[in-house]
Amino acid sequence: MRLPLITCALLALIPAAAQAQSSVTMFGIADAGLVRESGGTAGTLTKISSGIGSVSRLGFRGNEDLGGGWSANLLLEMGLKLDTGEIDSAGSIFNRQAYVGLKHASYGALTLGRQYTPYYNTLGGVADPFTTGYAGSIKNLFPTGGNNTRASNTVLYVSPSLKGVTGELAYTLGEQAGSSSAGRQFGGALAYSQGALNVRFAFNRRNNDTATVAAKHGRNAVLAANYNFGAAKLYLAYGQDKGPNSAPLPNTSNPFGGVRPIASLDGAEYLVGLAIPAAGGTILASYISKDDDTAFNQDATQAALGYSYPLSKRTSLYTAYAKISNKRGAGYTVGNNGESGSGNSAFNLGVRHTF
Repeated sequence: MRLPLITCALLALIPAAAQAQSSVTMFGIADAGLVRESGGTAGTLTKISSGIGSVSRLGFRGNEDLGGGWSANLLLEMGLKLDTGEIDSAGSIFNRQAYVGLKHASYGALTLGRQYTPYYNTLGGVADPFTTGYAGSIKNLFPTGGNNTRASNTVLYVSPSLKGVTGELAYTLGEQAGSSSAGRQFGGALAYSQGALNVRFAFNRRNNDTATVAAKHGRNAVLAANYNFGAAKLYLAYGQDKGPNSAPLPNTSNPFGGVRPIASLDGAEYLVGLAIPAAGGTILASYISKDDDTAFNQDATQAALGYSYPLSKRTSLYTAYAKISNKRGAGYTVGNNGESGSGNSAFNLGVRHTF
């Protein structure tokens, strides 16, 4: 009788984590369509593009219940080009996101790896009726280049919701030999979501130093909100950018010729948008203004209109059109979620499937 008693005692000491269930699921997005761009020195360009509404991707999501309210999670996600079958970033595999972490219902989540910034999640999740996709993407005028979108070597903490309030803090290590501060990045967000109202403030601050050269910091901030009235959903956003690399141009190839456009070191953006249910789908519309406060004064505005129609829970058809008006040599182009664009106007027609 003694052996069974010892066995039972040992089993009682094994934590619930050892007996917990785990799962790994594959997911993805297949998005492709027709794109027609015009207005740049490249002339009118008609092509099949991948990732117009959402970048096409393949990923793996893992979760394990560790017991006591704790769980472990991971995400590996690569970008794909449906028009060619290639990975969308040469020399990398899981270039979109790659992280692992722990989560607790009462304490929040902590993840480590390559991840979206709180600033970018605010643009796509709260500010933009086009959710950073299609010709009307907020990315055409709001700055998302460089590490404003996602950053490697990042530690991200997301708090649990307290009466609709959540917070995020992200710290990115520069990992440059000879300096603990060069290249590092710090960001965060504070959000409120209750009923029909969503409000979110986010910022991003990057140290542009290298191990041998000192440089000024780049800073971005955005305040965004949306409210669902039922008959329509209203979107509003205001952003500010200051310092080097705070607002890199999406297309750096001087798309309109003449004097090369200058990336703003001091600017602001405004957005007003709508999402209106109609004929079984959703009409999308937005107007964005870019105000360059430097001596170059290279301002721009964008007007966009689109429509998305769901064929099922996973498949939708879409169309969109946007036009940018550049002033005093500005070089902003109409792109989409996966491309920066080649001219000041573009039309999209495509299909998007999630799995």
